This record gives sequence, C-alpha cells and structure tokens, in this order.
Amino acid sequence: MTDNNKNHPEAPYPSATSAWFLVALLTIAYVFSFIDRYILGLLIEPIKADLGLTDEQIGLLIGFAFAIFYATMGLPLGWLVDRKRRTWIVAAGVFVWSIATALSGLAKNFWHLFFARMSVGIGEATLSPAAMSMISDSFPPERRGKPVAVYVAALSLGAGLASLIGSVVLTWAKTTEGVDIAGLGTLKPWQLTFFAVGLPGIILAGIFALVREPARRPIEDATIGVEDNSIGSALSYVRKNLGTYAGFISLACVMTIIAYSQQFYAPAFERTWGWPAEKYALVNGIVLLVAGPATVVLSGVVSDRWSQAGMKDAALKLLIIGYLIMLPTAIIPMFMPTPEIAFVFLFVNTAGIGIISAMAVTALLAITPAQIRGQIVALYYMAISMTGLLLGPSTVGSLSTRVFGEADIRYALATVPILYGLIPLLLIPTTYRLYRKQLDRILAAEGSSQPSKS
Repeated sequence: MTDNNKNHPEAPYPSATSAWFLVALLTIAYVFSFIDRYILGLLIEPIKADLGLTDEQIGLLIGFAFAIFYATMGLPLGWLVDRKRRTWIVAAGVFVWSIATALSGLAKNFWHLFFARMSVGIGEATLSPAAMSMISDSFPPERRGKPVAVYVAALSLGAGLASLIGSVVLTWAKTTEGVDIAGLGTLKPWQLTFFAVGLPGIILAGIFALVREPARRPIEDATIGVEDNSIGSALSYVRKNLGTYAGFISLACVMTIIAYSQQFYAPAFERTWGWPAEKYALVNGIVLLVAGPATVVLSGVVSDRWSQAGMKDAALKLLIIGYLIMLPTAIIPMFMPTPEIAFVFLFVNTAGIGIISAMAVTALLAITPAQIRGQIVALYYMAISMTGLLLGPSTVGSLSTRVFGEADIRYALATVPILYGLIPLLLIPTTYRLYRKQLDRILAAEGSSQPSKS
C-alpha cells in the first residue's frame, strides 16, 4: 500500500492481498470495539446488585454515557480522517477505548462507570470513519459490497463473542465471590471481565501504528458540488442532499435503536421466562455468530453481483428488504409463550439487522465523494449512534421503570420498534426516489474523472 495522504484519483487500486489484509485488521478492531461496547449489557444484573443501580441508570450507561462523545467527536475525527494518516488515528482510538474498558472494572458507583463508558465512546469514534475511508480507497465501487460487509460482520462477531464471554463469566460468578489482585483488592467476576476484554486491545493498537494505508481517490468533477475536503464543504454537501441522506439513514437509525435496546434482552428473558442470564448469553451468542456474519457477508456478495449486473442501487434495495425483515421480528418475540420460540424470531431479526448494517454504509459510500467521505461517514455514525444509543436503551429503561414496571420489561422492548419504526417504513418510496436521483449524479461524476481500475 502507498504510505501517504496525497490524492491520487487515477492511481491503481491496491493489490487484492494488501486490500484484504487491511480489511482483516479493521474487522478485528471492530470485533474488539463491539465486545467492549456490548459486554456491559450482559453484566446488568450483577452490576445492578453490586452498585445498587436501576434499569433507568443502566439505560443511561449503555446509551447516553457512551453516546456523548462517540457521536459528538465523530465530525472532528472525520475531519482528521480526511487529512491525516488514518492508521495512526485508528491506533490511538483502539488504545483509548481498550484502557477505558479495563478501567470500567474499577468502578465503585454509577458515576465512575459513567465516565469510563464515556471514554470508551471517545476511542471507538475513531474507527468506522477511518475504516470506511480506507476500504473505499482500496476497492472499486462495484466491488465494495463484500469488503464492507466483512467489516460490518464484526458487529455480530463481537456481540456473539461478548455473549459467550458473558455466559462463562456469569456461570463462574455463581461459584466464586471474587479474585484477589495485588494492588486492586478483591475484584468481582464482572469487574475482571472488563479487564479481560479491554487489555488485549493495546496489542492491536500497536499493530495499527505500523500499518500503511491506501492512497486517497477523490472525485474531481465540479458538478457534484464539493469544492474541497473542509468541514464546510461536507456540511454543505449534506445540506444540498438532505432529503436523500435523511431518508435512507432513518432506516439505519431505527436499526440501531432496536439493536441497542436489545441489550436489555438478558434481564427480559430472566424476568419473563426464568432463563438465567448465562443461559440467555450462551444461546444469544450462538445465534449471533451463526446468523449475523453469514447474513452480512451474503448480503455483500449479493450486492456486488447485482451491481456488476447493472443494478447500481442494489445496496439500497437490500437495505429495504432488511428493514422489512427486522421491524416485525423485533416486536413478535416478546409475546411468545416460550423463550425457544422467541429465539426463532430473534434469529430472523438478527439476519435483518445484519443486512441493514452492511447495506446502509455501502449505500452511503455510493453517493458520497471520496474527498469528504471520512466526514460524511462520521456524520452517518453520529446520526445512527445518537438515535440508537440515546433512544434505544433509555426508552426501554424509562418505559420499564416508569410505565410497565420492571417485571414486565418485555413490553417496553416490544414498544420500541413500533414507536420509532413506522414513519420511516411509510416513507420508503420517497426515500428510494431521492436516493436513486443522487446516485445517478455521482455515477456520472465518477465516470467523468475516469479512475483506473485493477
């Protein structure tokens, strides 16, 4: 790979080996990030017991605390991604979130854990804008679906591995009161878990500090309305195409709202059907590892094949299919008579979420000029993160504590998709029309700049 940050719109793409090596490293980092993000949801009950917290406070820790900087730092970090060495930015982010995750294990009260989770959000905000920028510069448009899907598959891999880790920890917690650590005193199993999943990321940060990155590939066509790679140009481009972005990103926002609300599933299964958290975590981990990555990668393969066959809006069409799968299957499980039947629907729901996760960002890249891609991707993750993290867990927590009662948390979970998902569903025809119009403009501009392909 080329080791510079200059623009090379006509340079050949990196070799397949170099490009896929970078995708593999970025995917591993994403797995680490999601384990560190997801593990808190599986440790809700022991954390509540030791720190004396409510569902509402847990909702704030899962959502608001993480989102404060994960979302708001996105744009300045996206600005850096469009200018500075992206692999170094990722290395710094991995280091920060890994240390912050480990420090979560030292929390003695709500505010200690709040500030630790805030710091995790700061570190993780660096990854996806840099990753999508580098992946886009490593593959031509008609071949981006699969590498983007492989990267996004880390969501399910990370969540699945976190579930399995959580299952082991929760089972172990029933056999021990804690472990004595020199200088730290006696740590409970949930505290040790944060150390175990956080500290290995420091090694990965060191690897990224040594990795080279691909050359940038801007579109040099004035008709798209992007003068340079400044924040002003990025915001202006979004403002001119606000209807297009708002339409299809709203579908992804509903996905993240539902996905983050599901971090309350462990206590919901325990309170509704009597499943201990470790059993839920084990089954959920298996479901995520089987359904998630397979669906995500398959959707990427299908997207590339459809695109190469001439269907340039393949990513958006698959995104809409995923939405139609996800929405009903997020409501139905909470009304099933047994946990086993509930998980049948959750398996399908995981597939729908996986399709949306992969195709939303693929669709975004298709209508975004390369010179502002880091900032636009950052804005995208700001939007879906703020809505998902701020609305998902907090809505469930508030409805559970204040409306339905904490024993009936399943009704709070079933309400979330209805509350947030119906309006974007009704607007899908308009969303498709606006997106297709903008896609045609970008394809014409890319054709006029005539980048070399390999």
